[in-house]
Amino acid sequence: MTRTPMTQGTQGTPVTRGTPVTLATAGTDPALPTLPTSRPGDAPDAFHVLAKPSGPICNLDCRYCYFLEKEALYPGDRFRMAPETLERYVRQVIESHDGPEVTVAWQGGEPTLMGLDFFGRAMALVERYRRPGQVVSHTIQTNGTLLTDEWCAFLAEHHYLVGISIDGPRALHDAYRVDKRGRPTFDRVMTGLGRLQAHGVDVNVLCTVHAANQDHPLEVYRFFRDDLGLRHLQLIPIVERADAVGGGGDAVTDRSVDPDAWGRFLVAVFDEWLVRDVGQVFVSHFDAALASWLGVRPGLCIFGETCGDAVALEHNGDVYACDHFVDPEHLVGNINQTHLVELLASKPQREFGLAKRDTLPGICRRCPVRFACNGECPKNRFATTPEGEPGLNYLCAGYLAFFTHVDGAMRMMADLLRRGRYADEVMAVFAAARRNDPCPCGSGRKAKHCHRRDG
Repeated sequence: MTRTPMTQGTQGTPVTRGTPVTLATAGTDPALPTLPTSRPGDAPDAFHVLAKPSGPICNLDCRYCYFLEKEALYPGDRFRMAPETLERYVRQVIESHDGPEVTVAWQGGEPTLMGLDFFGRAMALVERYRRPGQVVSHTIQTNGTLLTDEWCAFLAEHHYLVGISIDGPRALHDAYRVDKRGRPTFDRVMTGLGRLQAHGVDVNVLCTVHAANQDHPLEVYRFFRDDLGLRHLQLIPIVERADAVGGGGDAVTDRSVDPDAWGRFLVAVFDEWLVRDVGQVFVSHFDAALASWLGVRPGLCIFGETCGDAVALEHNGDVYACDHFVDPEHLVGNINQTHLVELLASKPQREFGLAKRDTLPGICRRCPVRFACNGECPKNRFATTPEGEPGLNYLCAGYLAFFTHVDGAMRMMADLLRRGRYADEVMAVFAAARRNDPCPCGSGRKAKHCHRRDG
């Protein structure tokens, strides 16, 4: 499966209300609160925390960024994670995991604004609290513009997996990814990426798909693969509710990806990947799909039947049920007052996770690709079904087209793996198909009308 530094948040219905807690109300002993003597029965065995040490603060002003507005949640705040909160987070996330592997993940905003000293302290705390034999992995999501050689040497030394945000070649990237003065950022990001690669840092690219690049799937994919030499890719569809930016109803902004275009984007990249890149390039949506066809839990929480095991941690210790719902209604608690494992096991958080499954509209329950999609992310479930039932995912048409299109090829790869073979053996089968041959996927269509449109 693709190693991804940024797990898309799990979303659901509002579960609880509260007021952000400040460190001053919780004391200063980093050993408090303590791990419960008996692990809560509803606590997940494994979970993911996106820690935001600088909150929503960022040196860029990407037009589609949903997180910059979260500054309003903490008026007058400096947005700097305090040393005591840092220690509580590291200690609690490590001791809350029963298994031998733990991931400590940093995001923002722009987390590198905290500086190297902060992350040096974090590494020292990890070494202090990890148990013998426990493996701690480190990830960070960055826009790449502030990366220096010193930063990259540190990331390489500590084996960080770095997610870097790039939306494609220059014109497509700069369409929305600009700085506070509205200036393009492509050259600065490429400089940061070059430094990461020069230091041998493990890199994922996170590419948002939106109105500016949605019609250029192969240009984007080949740019990452051929021009930048990147081998791990996460695609994030941009869906902005118009009412969130002053509009109304169920409309989306003109920056948002079109549902049909999103499906075409995934299909085009998949068909290119299928004939030459299986086992060499790892695309998170394809990895997740293959997991579903194998009958195992997908690596992307958006495709899980339930959610609730991926939370967001704000700079002051506030824990929110989901990265995409950082608001008072989705505040679960604060690690300065309540241990992280208790927050994850809390009744509201568990109900939040189950709501992903239980609120699916009827058309989704009857859908033949439900096992792979599961309604995708609840944050996008604001459309109405043809029967007038609310809760349909805005991107439904695109996902239905994609999962239907890949069915035959996924069955073939899953069968290969079950027989102890390699999934990349599928490439030769599809590459050998001539345009007028029946497509090997078994669709009954000619290859030129199925998986070999450009073959």
